[in-house]
Amino acid sequence: MSLADLSGNILTYIITYGSVALGVTILLAALGVPFPSTVFVLASGAFIQQGALDLPSTLAVALLFVVTGDTLSFGMGWLLRGFLQRRFGGLESWRNAESYFQRRGGLAIFLTRCLLTPIAVPTNWIAGSSGYRPLRFVGYAAAGELTWLLVYGGLGYLFGSQWEVVSTFISDFSGLLVGLVLLGGGFIWWLRREKGIGE
Repeated sequence: MSLADLSGNILTYIITYGSVALGVTILLAALGVPFPSTVFVLASGAFIQQGALDLPSTLAVALLFVVTGDTLSFGMGWLLRGFLQRRFGGLESWRNAESYFQRRGGLAIFLTRCLLTPIAVPTNWIAGSSGYRPLRFVGYAAAGELTWLLVYGGLGYLFGSQWEVVSTFISDFSGLLVGLVLLGGGFIWWLRREKGIGE
C-alpha cells in the first residue's frame, strides 16, 4: 500500500469516525510514524466547514492527542538520558548543547510544533535527553500545537474543497524552510568553530 493510499484511507477514517481518528493519527505522527499530519489537519478544517466534523470537539480531542504524543516522544528522550550522558556527557560540545537547549529550548519546541514541523520529533527527543523540565516542555508543546491546529485547520476551513492545493504548497514551503534553517544553523556553527580555532 502506497503512502497516498494510506493517507486516503486515514482521511476516510477521519470522516467516518470523527475527531478520535484524527487524534490517533496525529498522536502516532508525534511519536515518529511518518504520517503527513499537517495534511490531515488541513483536511479536518475543510471537513468542519462542510459539517462532517464538529469544531469544539475536534479541536479539543486533536490537541489532547497530539500533546500526549509529544509528551510520550519527550519521554523516549528522557529514558535515554542516562545512556547518552554516559556516552557523551564528558564531551564539552554535548554539555554546551544541553546548556543552550535549556536557555533557548522553549522557542525551538514552540516553532517545531507549528512552523518547522518536520523536525518536531527529534526536538522532542533532544528536549527529553537534555533534561528539559517536563512541565515546561508540555506548556511550550501545547502552545505550539494549538497554534498549529488553529492555523492549518483554519486554512482548511477557509479554502474548503481547495485544501489539497494549499496542502501541496505548505508541504513544499515547509521542506524549504527546514532546509534553510538547517543550512543557516550549520553556517553559524561553522563560523563559531572557525572563530574558536582562530583564537
